[in-house]
Amino acid sequence: MNVRLSPVNEASAALDPALAAALVRAQQQVNAVVLGKSPRVRLAFACFLAGGHLLIEDLPGVGKTTLAHALAATLDLSFQRIQFTSDLLPSDIIGVSVYERERGEFKFHPGPLFAQLVLADEINRATPKTQSALLEAMAEQQVTIDGESRLLPAPFFVVATQNPLDLAGTYPLPDSQLDRFMLRISLDYPDRDAERALLTATDRREIIAHLRPCLSIIQIQQIRSAVAGVLASPAARACALLDGRGYCLPEDVQTVFVAAAAHRIIPGGANHRARDQLAQKLVDSTPVR
Repeated sequence: MNVRLSPVNEASAALDPALAAALVRAQQQVNAVVLGKSPRVRLAFACFLAGGHLLIEDLPGVGKTTLAHALAATLDLSFQRIQFTSDLLPSDIIGVSVYERERGEFKFHPGPLFAQLVLADEINRATPKTQSALLEAMAEQQVTIDGESRLLPAPFFVVATQNPLDLAGTYPLPDSQLDRFMLRISLDYPDRDAERALLTATDRREIIAHLRPCLSIIQIQQIRSAVAGVLASPAARACALLDGRGYCLPEDVQTVFVAAAAHRIIPGGANHRARDQLAQKLVDSTPVR
């Protein structure tokens, strides 16, 4: 694919070298935990840096939770995991005001949603009422309780995992909720070499416990500001910046298109695999000019 870059694009500001090196180290550290999934790890970083939320849709045991844990440790983000079940209530996520007799007033006790990285594990096992409790949080980074709006920590990043809808006891996410996720990815099973390494190496949980932050909150804010200066759609901007460029190439859009668009395509009666195939067909059939 031949792409001619204008002098303006070539001169676009990329990241400071020290900051770019820290971002590379961050990706390498997560890839050392989530083996054989570097393209998906790259998309996860792009989603976070673009200010979106990530939906990981796959079978159990392929590293979805491990990826979320590794991202939180590497990016130095406060972390909370919410295990979604059929009896989970909105107040279990958001929090609740409890009357304290000694003080004669209600005191708000924040729920696990008040963290910088929230893992909504098996989100489609909760009822639609509980799923919808995340809508305001994901869209506006705040929640409203008892008529009062409360800001969530910044940055605020939701990583939700979802089991395939053909499994019993699941509820499909409504379109309004799916649209809150910038990217949807599948990890799939590791290849033979990665699987062998997983079986013979140290337990992933022990590795995560010893991870050290590679980026500070200030550095994350600087990178996000740089993402906004790249000319293209937000997710493609982040992909360009992860490669150290201040401009986008067609390949950046092609890289993120399926993850960004497939869950927003609703062909009649199609499952998530059919959506992926249709989105990929659109990429393959669209000429680059």
